Amino acid sequence: MGKKIKFGTDGWRAIIAEEYTVDNVARVSVATAEWLLKNFDDPSVVIGHDCRFAGELFVDTATKVFSSKGIKVKRAFGFVSTPMVSLGAVKLNCSLGVVITASHNPPSYNGFKLKSHHGGPLSPAKVQEIEDIIPDEHGLNLDKLSISNELVEKVDLETMYVKHAEENFDLQAIKNSGLNLAYDAMYGAGQNALKRLLPDLHFLHCDYNPSFMGQAPEPIGKNLQELERFIKDRGDIDCALATDGDADRIGLYNGKGEFVDSHHIILLLIHYLAKYKGFTGKVATAFSTTPRVKKMADHYGFPSEVVKIGFKYIAEIMIHEDVIVGGEESGGIAVKGHIPERDGIWMGLIIWEFMAKSGKTIDQLIDEVYEIVGPFKFERNDLHITEDLKSRIIAKCESGAFTEFGSYKVREVGTIDGYKYFFDDDRWVMIRPSGTEPVLRTYAEAPTLEEVREILKITEDLLRKQ
Repeated sequence: MGKKIKFGTDGWRAIIAEEYTVDNVARVSVATAEWLLKNFDDPSVVIGHDCRFAGELFVDTATKVFSSKGIKVKRAFGFVSTPMVSLGAVKLNCSLGVVITASHNPPSYNGFKLKSHHGGPLSPAKVQEIEDIIPDEHGLNLDKLSISNELVEKVDLETMYVKHAEENFDLQAIKNSGLNLAYDAMYGAGQNALKRLLPDLHFLHCDYNPSFMGQAPEPIGKNLQELERFIKDRGDIDCALATDGDADRIGLYNGKGEFVDSHHIILLLIHYLAKYKGFTGKVATAFSTTPRVKKMADHYGFPSEVVKIGFKYIAEIMIHEDVIVGGEESGGIAVKGHIPERDGIWMGLIIWEFMAKSGKTIDQLIDEVYEIVGPFKFERNDLHITEDLKSRIIAKCESGAFTEFGSYKVREVGTIDGYKYFFDDDRWVMIRPSGTEPVLRTYAEAPTLEEVREILKITEDLLRKQ
């Protein structure tokens, strides 16, 4: 009997050849097909894979299952980013998007993401409906199933995405600005789109390598050391963009080779879209994001809402309400005028357009943000600890045992998703178990990086003693 398959914060993920097998992909595909047939009169799916090992094999498996059930399939040419599939769901009027990807997880993983016809993550309730009907056995003879030519059509999602970007950005302004820009694809699925949109960039890790050189393709500082060295060694790069394995998350560097975190990017996006583009709307952010987002939203008279971690919660709001920016700490951000989906390339293009149009450096633009919300720094520290210790720590969080962290006294605790301990208006630390990995995440914000690191060190020392 097959092991229970569960969808996490963003899709089902597992280690290839252990739990992520052809048979298990078929089981998930059977449930997805049954759900589609129950909820749509004439269901269709757009499907693609990223650069991970055996992506095409797993797309073959899902395509066989869908077509065997009479479901129309629009299948991407080659590897594609998650936003390309999400955009395809909208442009091709498909009932559902499926992406074979494990996003930013290590190279040994693959996954199965579900995208709604709105062009963003399928709602948690609907994902649960699919999870609930995953069979113990798929009951199919996969070797004898063939891919139906009548029901399956190849589609060029990358060209569709590139054209969509060309229609929405002043790429000529970026090209004519004199800005010297770099892009690190981390061997991920965004590698070709930017070569087509802005061919004069400096490109790093923009070739096909399913092993990602042994590193998880997550665009955070510790994983982008080559990019940081490239910027510092050259001394003439104005800004650098990085995206993760399926190109839905953003990493950003200034001209000094310093990492610009997602909190600052979210604030920059709100500021640019509101002040310079005249956009309005609600701001929706995940619980781990800086409270300064509310300050920025208040400054422009926008409503704001904080939701649980997982972009699907933000997407749900974007589908039903007028949202200018929706974002989370981990680099997943969406904006008005695009799809309700995280898109690292799209966010990078907005920042570069902002720099080109304003004639300012990224640091000068951040100074504009600081004039409104005040200066701050942020860092996250992932603690790889035993499940037993993790359980003890979370139990203590639940019981209210932590009232101080060293000399920092807890003023109030937020519990929307994890435990956010506020010390004052400018300092906080947060503790939360990961939804996709065996990790306890700690996050901190303070006026200086030194103090952020001090708070994280105090927190780690305290937690490891539990």
